[in-house]
Amino acid sequence: MIRFHFHPTPNPLKVALFLEETGLPFELLPVDTRRGEQHLPAFRAINPNGKLPAIVDTDGPGGREARVFDSTAILLYLAEKTGRLLGAPEDRPELLSWLLFIASGVGPYSGQAVHFGRVAPETLPYAINRYRREAERHYEVLDRQLAGREFLVGAQYTIADISAWGWLDRAKFVLGNDDPLAPFPELKRWFAAIDARPAAARAREIGSAHVFKTELDEEAMRALYPSNYPPAA
Repeated sequence: MIRFHFHPTPNPLKVALFLEETGLPFELLPVDTRRGEQHLPAFRAINPNGKLPAIVDTDGPGGREARVFDSTAILLYLAEKTGRLLGAPEDRPELLSWLLFIASGVGPYSGQAVHFGRVAPETLPYAINRYRREAERHYEVLDRQLAGREFLVGAQYTIADISAWGWLDRAKFVLGNDDPLAPFPELKRWFAAIDARPAAARAREIGSAHVFKTELDEEAMRALYPSNYPPAA
């Protein structure tokens, strides 16, 4: 059984889509990051970095319980465990390259674009421009890769597509306009195709019965950005 520690944000959404695509049994364990539940000792024992998502596989290698954190690591682990969505063997080097491009580029820069554009208590035009433009540049890279292609890597739907979908799903929030993919027609076409998969709709429903905190008050800011709020001397 996969114990899936979840919050409805882009990186956990990737894992939700994988689980729905494969039908792998899982137990959902909501973690409310705006209430600081990611910092509780029980969760830090699973992910010392205090971020979502994380999983515990009760039937890991050798029948032992295994913890896995970071969405890219989880996707690779589950794909190898199930033998699903890894693409053709000859495509593996490129698969790894695109997974890490998304993990080190698309995700972090999109996250920072959201932070400085929507959350930061100060308006910093340089930071807002820097991260938004980098997010757009990453979209351009994906757009060129997808020209004349159905999927990001090879001829098959893979965890690279799943990983990119998780963040592209929030493109409107990242770039702040109603049709953010309009300048990237190949990317827009690809996203629409992935988003139309039945598993994508099911993935979005995961956790919908749980009431997560939505207020971005001081409690939430301290929970989400603890390094900005050092403990009192």
